[in-house]
Amino acid sequence: MGLRLYDTLTREKRDFVPIDPARVRMYVCGPTVYDFAHIGNARPVIVFDVLFRLLRHLYGEQHVKYVRNITDVDDKINARAAERGVPIRELTEETYENFKQDVAALGCLPPTVEPRATEHIAEMRTLIERLVASGNAYVAEEHVLFSVPSMPDYGRLARRSLDEMMAGARVDVAPYKRDPMDFVLWKPSKPGEPGWDSPSGIKTPGRPGWHIECSAMSWKHLGETFDIHGGGIDLVFPHHENEIAQSRCAFHSDVMANYWMHNGFLQVEGEKMSKSLGNFFTIREVLAEWPGEVIRLAMLQTHYRQPINWTEAGLTEAKRTLDHWYQLTANAPPGMLCADVVDALADDLNTPKALAAFHELRSEAAKGSAGAAACLKASAQLMGLLQHDAGEWAAWRPASLAIDPARIESLISARNAARAAKNFKESDRIRDELAAQGIELEDHRDKPTTWRVKR
Repeated sequence: MGLRLYDTLTREKRDFVPIDPARVRMYVCGPTVYDFAHIGNARPVIVFDVLFRLLRHLYGEQHVKYVRNITDVDDKINARAAERGVPIRELTEETYENFKQDVAALGCLPPTVEPRATEHIAEMRTLIERLVASGNAYVAEEHVLFSVPSMPDYGRLARRSLDEMMAGARVDVAPYKRDPMDFVLWKPSKPGEPGWDSPSGIKTPGRPGWHIECSAMSWKHLGETFDIHGGGIDLVFPHHENEIAQSRCAFHSDVMANYWMHNGFLQVEGEKMSKSLGNFFTIREVLAEWPGEVIRLAMLQTHYRQPINWTEAGLTEAKRTLDHWYQLTANAPPGMLCADVVDALADDLNTPKALAAFHELRSEAAKGSAGAAACLKASAQLMGLLQHDAGEWAAWRPASLAIDPARIESLISARNAARAAKNFKESDRIRDELAAQGIELEDHRDKPTTWRVKR
């Protein structure tokens, strides 16, 4: 069967017809690099990695271009760098490297291109100048704003009226706006913040708004119109809605991307993930307790468009399943792909249906079928699973079993000394090093710092 994808814009599953089969193009919104990525961030990375692998299988590795951006200029980045007392570039480089390590551990292929926002300021200025010239944007008090009323069908992706969007959004009220829904394309930089030459005759240095970054980077690397744009469901409005507005008006086109794909929300043990509830986990913390493939399989048990309930039981079951698969395929060379698996993935990435086919192969392999074992291995590898040597997999142990209490206490002492010397950069580095090992610190006013292994 041919590939069919659910398009958020049309609210229907459609046959995938690339603009150019020899150059299939996909853009996915990537991380804002100011801290370790959390487990919810892992979901779109894994989902669109599976799609990337499937597209490469269907069209050939050399004919698919996957762009996932890095946002390295943002208010959160500025605030975190100031809090840690480090240069912004140092913070973003460190966080970006952590992100790359984490998603590689999840079995994700690197994108074809991973552009950084700060390296595409020229393209952003060009788009902004076009929007001002066409009357879709205007300058006010050293800001450039997109004029939402200038686009009659604004809100088509979210399928909400302007009144509904205003009610559901945190609209920044500013006296210089012509309309409350108008959004920032460019704003003046405050002292100490990154700044570049501003567009549209503005004399003071400034920096881009978030939405224009993705319009500029997708244009630079994929063209004015491309095949697939993806991200989490939380990005539909305002981020993707605003991207569409900017790109369509800048290029006078009917569409920005032909297919819009969004993965559902993630909850932890039935509750929204939040630090206040104590159920907020970074990818790095979960990797300290579980192999990356366990996290990946647990994610793929639920269809990407549905909400996912992230549970300890789900991880345990995924580990048990993978243990059995590795045992059955230990001596099997990768064989032919299972047609049922490919067909399931081609049906809007129906990973639960694909995994059901895996279980049938497992049953046959358990009865001694070498062909089923080879097919299981090949099909699993198409989904980014069974990537390790069986012996290596069997030898894996959680980081908590390799904890050296004496070393942890030594690092805590070094951190305390750094704090006493007001060397907060070093104290934060030590804290982050321990956190990456799954060690959570708790500081007390009247007694020494304590630690525990975060589960």
